[in-house]
Amino acid sequence: MERLIEFAIQHYYLVGAWVLTLVLLLAAEKRKSGKSVTPAEATRLINKESGAVLDIRTRKEWDTGHITGAHHIPLADLDRRLNELDKFKNKPVIVVCNLGQAAGTATKKLKAAGYEQVVRLSGGMTEWKNQNMPIVK
Repeated sequence: MERLIEFAIQHYYLVGAWVLTLVLLLAAEKRKSGKSVTPAEATRLINKESGAVLDIRTRKEWDTGHITGAHHIPLADLDRRLNELDKFKNKPVIVVCNLGQAAGTATKKLKAAGYEQVVRLSGGMTEWKNQNMPIVK
């Protein structure tokens, strides 16, 4: 540990460049994956703005419980089944995965296909369940 601190002190410019690169990389990835919303914000979008929920988890994960009224299209099938969501092009679409990470890929695809208001559920179904939000099995 002492050697690490000694290196950081002696090569502060390298450490600074590394930290800056890491921050920029994380910021770019966050921007690419789109805006995220909390379960409370997602509920507001669903109830007040007629938002649609797109669950991109696998069938096995879907069967453990999902958000009421969610549309199930696994991420692997999204390109092929995108036309099923055409009626939601002008409405908010909330993309849901298990932990909130894979949803970024789906939001990129939806934005590229012309969907105007695409967001991802922060923390995914794990966070939804942790906040005791209703699920359907």
